[in-house]
Amino acid sequence: MILTKSEILREVKNKRVIISGFSRKSVGPASVDLTLDDKFRVFKQGVASTSENCDYKKLTKLIRKDKIVIYPGQFILGITKEKVSFPNDLCGWLTGRSRFARLGLQIHSTAAFLQPGINNHQVLELYNLSCNPLELRAGSKVCQLVLEKCVGKAKYSGRFRSQKL
Repeated sequence: MILTKSEILREVKNKRVIISGFSRKSVGPASVDLTLDDKFRVFKQGVASTSENCDYKKLTKLIRKDKIVIYPGQFILGITKEKVSFPNDLCGWLTGRSRFARLGLQIHSTAAFLQPGINNHQVLELYNLSCNPLELRAGSKVCQLVLEKCVGKAKYSGRFRSQKL
């Protein structure tokens, strides 16, 4: 069951959902817009192992910029400015906003699910699908968070429970 605006606001008011820097203006009919931070990971050339022990940090360089250009076919990592915390009976999905999708910006390649019980910033898998370079600016509301009720309770305790870029 997806939460609508009134339910999202109730969960935030009751401090069950905590979003750092939260603003009511960021809440849409059934989602919350999240902001791109100024930290990015740009990939270097190399061979990436797809084993369980793979580490994206070994193949990337961390940079801080107010704006960055992603070229056609380029893939980089970004992170949300907001830290998001859920109780054990809510989960979520990150998705792109249509205004940026129509320019060819993909926000998440495959890992868009936010586990119940999380408490972290969200790493964004940014890809340029268009034939034009795209300039991303820190502070832009590039993605939206959709909240969903879980049947039962769970808590994520995996490898990425404290996400940093």
